[in-house]
Amino acid sequence: MESVLIEKEAMKLPLFERALLVDRLLQTLDAEKDSSIKAWTEVTEKRLEKFRAGKMEALDGQAVIESLSTLFHGFLS
Repeated sequence: MESVLIEKEAMKLPLFERALLVDRLLQTLDAEKDSSIKAWTEVTEKRLEKFRAGKMEALDGQAVIESLSTLFHGFLS
């Protein structure tokens, strides 16, 4: 509901100010994306370290997909 009010007010702004607002909003999305990528990079690096140290085993990708497909077959149909 609040976003609808914000949108209505933003639409009243002159073109240049709306463009600046769009740019600022897009920058916040990029920042969120960057932090998400950074977090996943950290997770994958830790998993790789564990795998290389023998603390985590690798699974066959195709076997995992088949297992999940069987497990969730009822949910996906």
